[in-house]
Amino acid sequence: MKKGRYSKYIRPISIIIDSCLLIILFPFFFKGLDINFQWFGIYLVAIWIIISFFTKFYEIYRFTTPVNIMSKTAKQMTLFLLLIIAFFPFYKTVIFSGYATLTYVLTVLFGVLLLKSLAFYYIKKYRLLTGNNFRNVVIIGHTEESKDLKNIFEKRPDYGYNFKGFFSDRKTGENVLGKIDEIKNYVFENKIDEIYCSINEISNEKHKELVAFADENNIIIKFIPDSKAIFSKNLTIDYYELFPVLSLKKSPLDDYYSEFFKRVFDIFFALIVIIFILSWLTPILGILIKLESKGTVFFKQSRPGIYEEEFFCYKFRSMKLNGTTESEASRNDPRVTKIGRVIRKTSIDELPQFFNVLLGDMSVVGPRPHLWAQNKTYGNKIKKYMVRHHIKPGITGLAQVKGCRGEIETEDDMVNRIKFDVFYIENWSFLMDFKIIFQTVINIFKGEEKAY
Repeated sequence: MKKGRYSKYIRPISIIIDSCLLIILFPFFFKGLDINFQWFGIYLVAIWIIISFFTKFYEIYRFTTPVNIMSKTAKQMTLFLLLIIAFFPFYKTVIFSGYATLTYVLTVLFGVLLLKSLAFYYIKKYRLLTGNNFRNVVIIGHTEESKDLKNIFEKRPDYGYNFKGFFSDRKTGENVLGKIDEIKNYVFENKIDEIYCSINEISNEKHKELVAFADENNIIIKFIPDSKAIFSKNLTIDYYELFPVLSLKKSPLDDYYSEFFKRVFDIFFALIVIIFILSWLTPILGILIKLESKGTVFFKQSRPGIYEEEFFCYKFRSMKLNGTTESEASRNDPRVTKIGRVIRKTSIDELPQFFNVLLGDMSVVGPRPHLWAQNKTYGNKIKKYMVRHHIKPGITGLAQVKGCRGEIETEDDMVNRIKFDVFYIENWSFLMDFKIIFQTVINIFKGEEKAY
């Protein structure tokens, strides 16, 4: 769960509640029609969810205005109405009823607006009454724009921001906590969730340093523009009332819907592999592994996952029992068994990680999970190393299909691997995932030189 945010289940719960509302209501309005209610109900829920992806209907934040909510709802309901109407020409046995369709959509509109308004209102009330879910924030720069933002934080406690103070090289007093260089220690000591940075007061070099610091420590950084600010394509703009704030988007997977559909694909793909491959391959490999050496069929190892949280990564055991599992395999490693050399060469030993995908610890495609020892060695030495923990680790990844796998012999080997990992995170798309999966399958049949 990300820092300072409500449960990640709120949006899925909202989708489920709205879907239930659609299903419960439609039989009352279309009961006189000769229609297959099961398929029509599935159609209604499917188009509702698909439309919400494009209208961003469920992307409601603490600073979202009621007008914005109404606008999203209007778009959602208009497209929903049009796609219900579009259903009937393809269902020739049913006569279209404009009255039934319109009254159904209007009732859904009323129900959804009521539920969303109540949820929006009571979540804000809950935050104010309990003091939960507040985000600790600091502002870098003591400009007129940053003081205006500070006033909004203090005037609107329902937004849920706990303003701690300014950091500035130009000013003292007036809630100034110290110089800009002192912010890092303060962030750690006071559990700061978000940094708001005035573009007007810091140099480009300091700006790059702060972005790198935020990346490495999973802290949200947003930018306060001046009147001459240039908006680059990797910045998104939000409004707190009429006040503009720029956010740095780390990855397309920061978008809830992209993350959701990637997760759906992961589950679907993992089930196919488990049912059609692992169901018969596991007993065969299990016998071969047991015949050659003592020990379990599966090997599990603690690895850092998303946000550097621990999980246990599963593999088919390819080594003899030993006490050096935190050491990576090297060429002609004496620990590797005969059957182990075969399954490592073809990457078959990684297949049990589809259970990790099903459990939600991993994704099919993503940065490979490193050893804890590698994190400690390279975390502070290689630029953007910790960015790879912003998303779930993968069974395969861009670095692997580009040949950056196997033993780390020099620091450059790790640098090249991180470059590919960061590129994948910052430029993710479904097309890229499909290309990586396709290339991985080809590499399995070809065999890889560094897979030992």
